[in-house]
Amino acid sequence: MTTIKVGYMPIPDCVTLLVAEKNGYFAAEGLNVQREVVQGGGIALPKLKSGALDFAIMNYVAAIEKEATEPGMIKLVNDAYQAAPNTFVLMVPGKSPITSVSDLRGKHIAVLTLNSVGTLTLESALKVAGLTQQDVQVTELPVTDMINALESRRIDAAWMTEPFISAYGAQHGGRKLADMMTGQTLDLPIAGWATSGAIAQNHPAKVAAFQRAMQRAQADAAADRALVISLLPTYTKINPAAASSISIGVFPLDLAPTRIQRVADLMLDYRYIDKPVDVAHLLIQPPAIPTPPAASVLSPPPPPSPSAAPRSQDSAP
Repeated sequence: MTTIKVGYMPIPDCVTLLVAEKNGYFAAEGLNVQREVVQGGGIALPKLKSGALDFAIMNYVAAIEKEATEPGMIKLVNDAYQAAPNTFVLMVPGKSPITSVSDLRGKHIAVLTLNSVGTLTLESALKVAGLTQQDVQVTELPVTDMINALESRRIDAAWMTEPFISAYGAQHGGRKLADMMTGQTLDLPIAGWATSGAIAQNHPAKVAAFQRAMQRAQADAAADRALVISLLPTYTKINPAAASSISIGVFPLDLAPTRIQRVADLMLDYRYIDKPVDVAHLLIQPPAIPTPPAASVLSPPPPPSPSAAPRSQDSAP
């Protein structure tokens, strides 16, 4: 067996890692996986570069930004997650006076990591409200610390994903201020699985084995919401009852350059990069696997309880 170290996060984006373990896909490929929790793609990048991690979950903004500054350092080998309604939202305390995105001027907002999909989609929402990132204070904070920071008023709003959205609503009455995936960020590709350029070049068989295992797991997750729900409590801080009602995004079955290029183009618009990046150079297409189940996406459930709060013109429709 070949041991590989994989960086992941306690969020739905990474459930296919657990699916591949549960269904024996890694073992079938001769891989022994050692998991390591990472805060985000920006944190995982230096670990990939140094060889401390073989693979890691990587938001596409971080990957494209690295390609723009250090071409070839990182390679994306599998898709992981795509946004759906209510899967990434801006949350505020239930009694907060903030009722619209335009009320955020001068406020303190937490995101997982800077220069990431969190800040990029936040900028898009601020623009619609007539604001820019310079009108707010944005800082990094682990998603596991966001609820306490909101309740203690250390921050005014937080960019959250599931299961923390539902947990905050159920446990503290937190409410959704705005869906971060609307308008130009609707159905935005979020994250994929990455390796370093060095591993891709020097260990192609290991990369292909990881890809095959994850492709099979991706197809399983796309076709079976119950499987996803059953695994979420095993690696996230959400109980089985709450897991059944959360909003889940899409698990794409291909690593499509045209779809992921949307992220690079949006980054250029908001000056995250100073020149165009062709994402095709970032991708290593997975080997073909047997025909996946007919269902290719999960239908998101009804919005979780936080979305029941009053909405403004800055909120999702």
